[in-house]
Amino acid sequence: MRPLLIILAVIVLLVIGKFVFFGNSQSGTPTTSPGTLSAKASQALPVNIYLAKEELTSNTVYASGTIVANEEVELRSEVSGRLVKLSIAEGSLVQKGQVIAKLNDDELLAQLKKLEYEEQLAAQIEARQKKLLDINAISKEEYDMAMNRVNTLSADKELLQVQIAKTAIKAPFSGRIGLKNISEGAYITPNEIIANIIQTNPVKIDFPIPEKYANLIQKGQKVQFMIDGTDEIFEATVIAIDPRVDEVLRTLKIRASYNNSGGKMLPGMFVRVTVPLGSEKSIMVPTEAVVPILKGKKVYVIHQGKAKEAIVQTGLRTDKSVQVLEGLSVGDSVIVSGLMSLKEDSPVTLRELVN
Repeated sequence: MRPLLIILAVIVLLVIGKFVFFGNSQSGTPTTSPGTLSAKASQALPVNIYLAKEELTSNTVYASGTIVANEEVELRSEVSGRLVKLSIAEGSLVQKGQVIAKLNDDELLAQLKKLEYEEQLAAQIEARQKKLLDINAISKEEYDMAMNRVNTLSADKELLQVQIAKTAIKAPFSGRIGLKNISEGAYITPNEIIANIIQTNPVKIDFPIPEKYANLIQKGQKVQFMIDGTDEIFEATVIAIDPRVDEVLRTLKIRASYNNSGGKMLPGMFVRVTVPLGSEKSIMVPTEAVVPILKGKKVYVIHQGKAKEAIVQTGLRTDKSVQVLEGLSVGDSVIVSGLMSLKEDSPVTLRELVN
């Protein structure tokens, strides 16, 4: 009975101690007044702004391109046979119509000689039959058979001459021969590449531009380009515009021509192309003011002391500024600092006006 009383007494003392010590502490805890919270919430963020204005901008598109040979083909034989002559020096210039390679045509020449004898005989028979027909010594049918023999042999001769001509592989245009893949004495088929022939004067330059500039580039327009290894700037002329936009990349392929009489440009080289598209007045804003979002891009402008979002459509971009096509007006105060701390209707104040 006595231990129970002791336990009850301890519990009572603990309860009294709670109210004595902890009750005063809780009642004395400092609290923030509604007025203080309101003051903190209304504290304006100092920001730098840029006054939107129209500037004369040069529409220039930069693209990566590739040098392409003006003409290029793989030299192959139309018929199979043993290669008896290869008249090329690797890397040398050849003229149109020059014989590059010759296949063995001895058998075809023998057949041609035989046909020529038969053709002569058939012509003599036809002449005699014609005289006999004139005096009605033979029928018209007999003469027609003799005449048909002459015509048939003539057609066979033409066919054989075509086959003989195919044993000579000629250059289809003037250009430079590449590395040869076979040697004399080899038996080749139409599947084998003898060598490549490439015409490098002039050369073509293929490069893409975004589809939105499709109406700004024209045939005959001048473009500039540079190659690796030199700071020299070269000029080419647009000769063709692809009539179809790439559905995946949304780009338009352009082809320009360059007079490569100096031989500096080689097919396959990488080039950096500059395409001038004229000048126009447009609103330009600093690049740091534009914020990418899921559905496009936006900027923050100041309206009645608060930050307001403005969805914009952008155009050309330089290293320092971005062209704004839609979403801004001249005179708008565009915020260019503290963008990560801003949200719609955030109170802001001017810290500095930037140019």
